[in-house]
Amino acid sequence: MNIFEEVESEVRSYCRSFPAIFARGEGSYLYDQDNVAYLDFFSGAGALNYGHNPPAMKKRLLEYIEANGITHSLDMSSIAKARFLEKFRDTVLLPRNMHYKVQFPGPTGTNAVESSLKLARKVTGREKILFFTQAFHGMTLGSLSISGNMFKREGAGLSLTNTICMPYDGYFGEEADTIEYMDRMLESSGSGVDLPAAAIVETVQAEGGLNAASQQWLERLEALCRKYGMLLIVDDIQAGCGRAGSFFSFENMNLEPDIVCLSKSISGYGLPMALCLIRPDIDIWEPGEHNGTFRGNNLAFITATEAIDHWKTPAFPAEIMRKSQVVEKRLLELEEAFPELISGVRGRGLILGLALREKDMGARLSRSCFNAKLLVETSGADSDVLKLLPALNIDDADLEKGLDIIEECVSAMADKVLV
Repeated sequence: MNIFEEVESEVRSYCRSFPAIFARGEGSYLYDQDNVAYLDFFSGAGALNYGHNPPAMKKRLLEYIEANGITHSLDMSSIAKARFLEKFRDTVLLPRNMHYKVQFPGPTGTNAVESSLKLARKVTGREKILFFTQAFHGMTLGSLSISGNMFKREGAGLSLTNTICMPYDGYFGEEADTIEYMDRMLESSGSGVDLPAAAIVETVQAEGGLNAASQQWLERLEALCRKYGMLLIVDDIQAGCGRAGSFFSFENMNLEPDIVCLSKSISGYGLPMALCLIRPDIDIWEPGEHNGTFRGNNLAFITATEAIDHWKTPAFPAEIMRKSQVVEKRLLELEEAFPELISGVRGRGLILGLALREKDMGARLSRSCFNAKLLVETSGADSDVLKLLPALNIDDADLEKGLDIIEECVSAMADKVLV
């Protein structure tokens, strides 16, 4: 590991949580340089929803490269892009009666967020963006300004302005009506709150502790946006692409976001790619008004087109929800068995986790799992939630194996706590 310590910046983080040198990945496993297998419940922080090197995607990618297909094209037209847009429209958007224009804002999730904030301000003529407690939307300055994590915000090195923070669903407990609170603040001429251009929300706060907003709260949030002329932006970067159980995390809700941000697993293969889905009547960009060199990752278009095949029928999301029930049942059993350690089970779909009672417990439990050859990360401002992100297509035996390791590590931690 000396080369990393000698040359790479101190800012590196995941390699500290998972201190191995990995050589290859296949399905739900990573293998280190000594060919030791690690079961992966991390999935590239949600960028590998279909596992490592999915065979069908790899085949298409290798064929494309072998044929000298275009790799980089900025936002020029390419066959790879055309095929992706057709497949995305026909398989994802139209069956859900969704009508959006697709913007390629750059290769990462924070690019999608930044462009959505710019567009919201351009459309409304307002400056402020409403965001929520515990939110996380990325590491560039605009995205940091709408994130709730103090450690991340302080890293900006300057004041983060033109945003308004409001309480997320359940932030003050089940009895507090945070939508009514926001309504009063926006309505009152004496609240000191300017009308925002948009509200940006994660339906499941992936990095913020796996807090899942209720359908009722989200629908009332949209109504609030309509009442005050704000756009509704859904950040579906981690909870989308099937992670919450359906392709979009807000399906089966009465929601019509003005803008949807996608990234992470949209390419299906871990290749950099991000989208903004924009309501057509607010697609008022001037050509080149928002641009970037790496908007045309054709390799990602190739794998993304293949990945969409998973969504041709209801069978795949049904399997996700079946596996979600398996994971949730096991986690609830752990909560009941170890109340001195676990305060709750959070999330939905296959983005689920254990809320621990002390802020260092999540990191300790993750480290214990790593020693048992399972990769699983933490979530929450205090890393107090063990966050499970298995591949959506993980087989049942590996899913149970990972849950067994977590149970063994929780039990071992409980023994130490009770000593």
